[in-house]
Amino acid sequence: MSSREERTFDAIVVGSGISGGWAVKELCERGLKTLMLERGRPVVHRDDYPTATSDPWDFKFRGRLPSDERERNPVVARCYAYDDTTSHFFVKDEEHPYVQEKPFDWIRGYQEGGKSLIWARQGQRWSRYDFEGPARDGYGIEWPLTYDEISPWYSKVEHFTGWSGNRDGLDHLPDGEFLPPFEMNCVETHIRDKISSKYNDRYMIQGRCAHLTELREIHREQNRGLCLARNLCYRGCPYGAYFSSNSSTIPWAMRTGNLTKRTHAVVESVIYDENKGKATGVRVVDALTKEVTEYYARIIFLNAACLNTNLILLNSRSSRFPAGLGNDNGLLGRYILFHNYRGSISAQMDGFEDDYYYGRRPTQPIMPSFRNVYRQDPGVDFQGKYLIALGAARSGWQRGLNMDEVGPALKESVTRPGGWGIFMMMQGETVPSYDNHVRLSTTETDPWGIPQLVTSVDYTDNDDKLLKDFLEQGAEMLDAAGARNIRTSDSGQAPGLDIHEVGGARMGKNPESSILNRWNQIHSCKNVFVTDGAALSSVAIQNPSLTFMALTARAANFAADEMSKGNL
Repeated sequence: MSSREERTFDAIVVGSGISGGWAVKELCERGLKTLMLERGRPVVHRDDYPTATSDPWDFKFRGRLPSDERERNPVVARCYAYDDTTSHFFVKDEEHPYVQEKPFDWIRGYQEGGKSLIWARQGQRWSRYDFEGPARDGYGIEWPLTYDEISPWYSKVEHFTGWSGNRDGLDHLPDGEFLPPFEMNCVETHIRDKISSKYNDRYMIQGRCAHLTELREIHREQNRGLCLARNLCYRGCPYGAYFSSNSSTIPWAMRTGNLTKRTHAVVESVIYDENKGKATGVRVVDALTKEVTEYYARIIFLNAACLNTNLILLNSRSSRFPAGLGNDNGLLGRYILFHNYRGSISAQMDGFEDDYYYGRRPTQPIMPSFRNVYRQDPGVDFQGKYLIALGAARSGWQRGLNMDEVGPALKESVTRPGGWGIFMMMQGETVPSYDNHVRLSTTETDPWGIPQLVTSVDYTDNDDKLLKDFLEQGAEMLDAAGARNIRTSDSGQAPGLDIHEVGGARMGKNPESSILNRWNQIHSCKNVFVTDGAALSSVAIQNPSLTFMALTARAANFAADEMSKGNL
């Protein structure tokens, strides 16, 4: 692309992950010539999943990380999905350094498809109470849109991607456009029934996830196949059975003939034209050669994932925006939020020894919050809510390995299923805090000459109180279900391992307290849209990716409409 004309498009989308893929799909379908910029390498669906069908014995350490790699990469090695079978899809610690003013485990995937190749694939709609709660209870600003406004976009995303789940009829966890659900096993059903018989406000339901349990015509058009419940998802799914940008939205956009892709493209900043009063393009550093190139467009979508989007905006400085693009109120990079994952509970369940289950189900039962849902509950000493995920499984063998046994006796021992274990964990809502922020380092740069990001994000007293309530209530519910040997735990882990960070460029009604308006436009630069996690002004309790996708589809279609009217 030697000339400016060759480097000019209708739209530029920065990032190719879950939200970036939806941006290019929607914009290209609307006829916009779109450039997708991805800082990582190209990844072709099926062709570039090198470990997808490998067996454990194909790996030197049966899939476990070599100790020297773990020592070199202490941050990413703490991620539950990172091992020798998946490491090619994760950013190693030394590859993109950042400054931890407070401990923060920043998990990243730099490749075409981004973290959509390695996400946990769970997702739930927000309810009207999630949008209303922060302002209603005084711990956040008012959201500039309602559940009714985003609901049709949830439906559009669920229909296209394929989302399994039950229609449970809960107003605080709305139903969606679901494929058939995975089933609970006998112990999970027992726990559900015992809890529902004792509590009238606690609903244990099957998890909702982006897996194809049934093929509909829209999925056949994407050339995707059914989920086989292999539980090898983080290696990349050759069947396209779970949703990823690589198997779904990017190929769909390519079929329109309107998408141009460039990989190894590190976006340094958004270019702002002070005479025109709008952004005109982006400045890109080639990840391999370090060559700087500029690309131009009428509209720009930032979908680089929450913290990198904040980094780009903070680094987009001009005379008009000396502190970063759109940062008139000084709040850019502030109010970073995440999910509190510190609490977990384990237990055992006697009986059910004649029952087992089939496959490796990619989801588990959940319980939406029963605290502070419709109001700030009297007597509850924390703000916000928490979701509970839980499940039951049988251990691999009854007695463990007895080194005195060999031959047939050993085989018999290791193939006999053991007792039932139960695991429960929290997904707690953190409340907005001005002090939780990211900013640019004034002394350290990364390998591309861009200021390193400084993370200054921590827990608050509210998080500790919420954690305490989960541990108490979770243990009480398991006891009511007849579990024994109940053990509670606080992992003490740093923020970040939830990989649900949001905020920094939050949406709002008032430009004095937010960066984006109700259409995800920067208040003071209307042709720049932010629709990844950076846009959220609260985090609720749900896994956030479904909401990212719905906001992106909504904003992309609004942008296309505004362009056709000549407003952008």
